Amino acid sequence: MAEDSSALVNDITERVRRRLDALRAGTQEPCTPSSGGKTSGSAEECASSCGACPNHDTCGTSLSVRHGLSSRVSPDKLRTSQDIAPFIDHTLLKPEATADEVLKLCDEARKYGFATVCVNSVNVGTAARALAGSSVLPIAVVGFPLGAGIPSAKAFETREAVRCGAKEIDMVINIGALKARDYALVQKDIAMVVDAARPWPVKVILETSQLSNDEKIVGCALSKAAGAAFVKTSTGFAAGGATAEDVALMRRIVGDDMGVKASGGVRSTEDAMKMMTAGANRIGASASIAIVTGGKSNSKY
Repeated sequence: MAEDSSALVNDITERVRRRLDALRAGTQEPCTPSSGGKTSGSAEECASSCGACPNHDTCGTSLSVRHGLSSRVSPDKLRTSQDIAPFIDHTLLKPEATADEVLKLCDEARKYGFATVCVNSVNVGTAARALAGSSVLPIAVVGFPLGAGIPSAKAFETREAVRCGAKEIDMVINIGALKARDYALVQKDIAMVVDAARPWPVKVILETSQLSNDEKIVGCALSKAAGAAFVKTSTGFAAGGATAEDVALMRRIVGDDMGVKASGGVRSTEDAMKMMTAGANRIGASASIAIVTGGKSNSKY
């Protein structure tokens, strides 16, 4: 099973690399319809590599499309910093966060019109109660910030977070397994969280600053195959955060039927604009108020 998964993902990586090379060269993508109504690649390639064909209909991608989570943001619609607010996950993930700070976070999210608040799973019940009756959704992070828990533990944390009111789950990928090419474990880990989160969408945090380009490609491919609704750059706790280059790469890999979330070091209006221009349709930040007011923040996350 592990050998089969490894061979499949190696094949996916090579196909995606060729796809990106073709895009840079200005040639047609292998899976784009030709004038004859057929794809220029084989049916097997469309099914096993990009996952963007019409019959690719996992739970996560269906949910993201149905709720508009995967919609790209047209840069010309972002005329002012306030236009970014509906795409922000207002975030408080420091381990010393108190209930009062979570309540303040929720009040700020209501006031500025942010999409969600993102908190540790221990705080998601408090956030859910505070946000009841509003359009702001509570997110819980799972396996955070290391991603090194066993799949059943992540699935249990996910079920408990949903029971407490979480409407989205941001999980950290098993970084060690990804780097070790234990792709069967990586996909099982994500799939178990996706199953435990139903019917709510799951974002997979890749921790891109710790990965090679090939590992980023594989992480995106496995997240899509496992039914996740989003891929996400960073926890904000590692040495590096989101970059426009990584966001653009992730968007090219997952296509239009998944979301891309930029998080980690997004602290200003300019930072957020760069990420959204590159292809992000969600921004994770603790500097959310500075982003929408044009101010500055020294926040780490």
